[in-house]
Amino acid sequence: MRIEPATGLLDAAEYRPSPNCDDRPTGQPVDLIVIHGISLPPGQFGGPWINALFANTLDPAAHPYFRGIAGLQVSAHLLIRRNGEITQYVPFHRRAWHAGESVYAGRPRCNDFSIGIELEGTDHLSYDDRQYSRLAAAIIALRAAYPTIPPDRLAGHSEIAPGRKTDPGPAFDWVRLRQLLRDAATR
Repeated sequence: MRIEPATGLLDAAEYRPSPNCDDRPTGQPVDLIVIHGISLPPGQFGGPWINALFANTLDPAAHPYFRGIAGLQVSAHLLIRRNGEITQYVPFHRRAWHAGESVYAGRPRCNDFSIGIELEGTDHLSYDDRQYSRLAAAIIALRAAYPTIPPDRLAGHSEIAPGRKTDPGPAFDWVRLRQLLRDAATR
């Protein structure tokens, strides 16, 4: 995988632009990757609902759960589906609206300095093998394009918004992801 510097797009991703983004603050380097988990409706995979949420076209009548979230204006930089397919919604040099009220290492407003990657899943169901390999490859590409991201700057949404968010949840295998990244670094 590779990121095109001029566009901020990942070559392995389908690009579906979200209106829910804006410019990062001037001079603010990207130095954090935030891992999220999402399924819409909760616990269900596939379908058009995540794309619709990030495009502000989610039909509140399509599922009872959607009535409470249809008006949200949210996005992420990437979504990695359970089958490993990647969709990009926001170029990496722009600010996606993925973290909400958040703090990392004493710094508020994580959207300003982070890249948000959603994994299709739930807190309590194992993520798919393909998601881990694609996530590791995307992180490697991000670190190559943005050398301001240190190797230890990975956080779950639950870490930057404790008490408010729980994703990617206990089902996410941080040890596995870090091992994949270490293995890639030694090749």
